[in-house]
Amino acid sequence: MEEMPRASNKRNPDQLKKTSSYYVYVMKCADKTLYVGITTDLVRRLSEHNTSKKGARYTKMRRPVHLLYSEKCLNRSEALKREGEIKSWSRERKLEFLAKPTGKMAI
Repeated sequence: MEEMPRASNKRNPDQLKKTSSYYVYVMKCADKTLYVGITTDLVRRLSEHNTSKKGARYTKMRRPVHLLYSEKCLNRSEALKREGEIKSWSRERKLEFLAKPTGKMAI
């Protein structure tokens, strides 16, 4: 019986996944609640929140949602840390933050 070739742990440089930018975003739902998340594609994610089954369970029941803020991060880890930081704030603190001009809106 012939042996199957083993999978190699070495990656061809052409097969390496391109690094994508990550964004932290804040959306306002129809019921005026705020939703914080991360994504690599803001336009796609906003569309998913408003129209598809891929949107978060929280926003499906609170459509339509509107993008209020986005912030570009260097990587997923940084985006998750920033998302956690913003989520930990009170609603009042989030609204104060959103009221300040930051120039970080991506769309």
